Amino acid sequence: MLTVSRVTTVLLFACTGFIIGCSSERDDAGQEIPAAPGDAITAAADDFYRWSLETSPEQAYFAGIDIDRHDGLSDNSPAALAAVHAYEDELLAAVEAVDVSQLRGTPEWITAAFLKQELTSRRALRVCRQELWNVNQMGGWHSGYAQLAQLQPVDTLAEREDALIRWSKFAAFVDQETANLEAGLESGYSAPRSVVQRVIEQIDGLLALPIDESPFMSPAARADDADFGQALRDTVEGQIIPAVQRHREFLREVYLPAAREALSVTANPDGEACYEASIRRYTTLDRSGRDVFELGSSVVAANRDTVIELGSELYGIEDFAEIIVAAKADPADHFNDADELLEFSRDMVARAEAEMPNWVGTMPTQAVEVVPFEPHEEGTGRSAHYRPGNEERPGEYRIPLHDAEGQSRGNAEAVAFHEAWPGHHLQIATTQAVEGLHPITRIIWFSGPGEGWARYSEALAEEMGQYSTTTGPILRRAWPARGMVVDPGIHLLGWTREQAKEFMLESGRFPASQGDAMVDRIAILPGQLTAYDSGGLEILALRREAEAELGEDFDIREFHDRVLEVGTIPLAALREHIEFWIAEERSESIE
Repeated sequence: MLTVSRVTTVLLFACTGFIIGCSSERDDAGQEIPAAPGDAITAAADDFYRWSLETSPEQAYFAGIDIDRHDGLSDNSPAALAAVHAYEDELLAAVEAVDVSQLRGTPEWITAAFLKQELTSRRALRVCRQELWNVNQMGGWHSGYAQLAQLQPVDTLAEREDALIRWSKFAAFVDQETANLEAGLESGYSAPRSVVQRVIEQIDGLLALPIDESPFMSPAARADDADFGQALRDTVEGQIIPAVQRHREFLREVYLPAAREALSVTANPDGEACYEASIRRYTTLDRSGRDVFELGSSVVAANRDTVIELGSELYGIEDFAEIIVAAKADPADHFNDADELLEFSRDMVARAEAEMPNWVGTMPTQAVEVVPFEPHEEGTGRSAHYRPGNEERPGEYRIPLHDAEGQSRGNAEAVAFHEAWPGHHLQIATTQAVEGLHPITRIIWFSGPGEGWARYSEALAEEMGQYSTTTGPILRRAWPARGMVVDPGIHLLGWTREQAKEFMLESGRFPASQGDAMVDRIAILPGQLTAYDSGGLEILALRREAEAELGEDFDIREFHDRVLEVGTIPLAALREHIEFWIAEERSESIE
């Protein structure tokens, strides 16, 4: 949740008012000369970037951004949220007044695409009132701030003083979360009961840790300063843990009994409008939930046919479900223990990195490491994920090691390629290294292009010859586009938990033990699971278009560079960017 620590009518470059009309130049008649479109967009983005890091400084650590102070904490109060909305509305009006058609081919055009999409989707999402049912097992505040504590800088005395200031504010933040949820219940908003139970269990795991093992004590463990360590311990023991315990008791005693049984967000007020806004936010496409369902269904059917072809060749079986069972039962597809899973994952990442220069023209220098989950993260329903790095620390491909014997080697390959090379790590590290991109591209993330690239990467890795298993090529095809079906299935079409589980588990992508966790993920992140293949299909379509238009002049490395150089730009803008590049390439070949 964002907060505003200053008035919402900001001053840009010492000019009163907003960007349009903000200029130090005047014509012969003494009238102000409006800022050029590029300058206006840059000024708007500069202010949004500055405002975002001031009001929500936590994001800097996860985006790999260096900031001067480390004492800030988001304000999650209703008053702060109202100020956020006022600021966003004012800035969006200023951005919409700029004629960006003149900026095509410039970094400012990219900036404008990011900024307009972000502000527009934020406004549309207000209908969800997410602050009133913020109970989230996939990345709620209880896990996010535990990770933040592990990233809190403490090398200098000033940084340690900042740490004490920041964490002294945290108990009030937690109590405000409780108040927000109470207001939500009064207004008819809640998270699904199954999700609430998962969050309670996650908090229980956090509270069960000995004080010295608590992630909130991480700053003290990393600082050779006894006075600081004692002061932080006093804060953690006397303020933070009691606040988290109060919130946990509220969830168990008050919230859980009142939480909705229904999985679908349509059980909340304005739920269908919320779902449509969410799906557009995640995909960055103007496509309804029912349209996504229809497209996803057709892709799943095509993938099913391909799996049957492969299964017939490999196992002599022509039934989809039997092929998946055979693949999952393959003795060579299983791990003996957690150590073998970890070593296998690290080998995959290293192998893919070595091959990448043949598929991209520009390789980022930032490394990625395979890191096991912390003990309190294991068994909580969270799946493997990527944490971005920066110039000083590598990116992290974070994986759960529990139930290693039940995990599939083929699926482990697809997930590693999705998260590390050539997936999220390549994408994000490349964007961080591109000169000329406005820094807002590091704090704004759109799932359609972001997860779309990662899904595309699962298939690209097969082109690169990276799958070492016989099951990988089968299993990686069995899952894609199912998210486009099951997500609207749950939220719009009345699918039951069992129906959704059966549809997802049929793919073999997840062990049966993860079926309920996947359903609860969809329930609390409406629309998010549709973004992967909505984006992946669009990137693949752009590649096919480029191949057809450029013929022998098509260079796969250059195509990938063009996709990656604009970050997670909205997909409509990515299409415009790639088609502009295609036209340039054709023009040069004719000359």
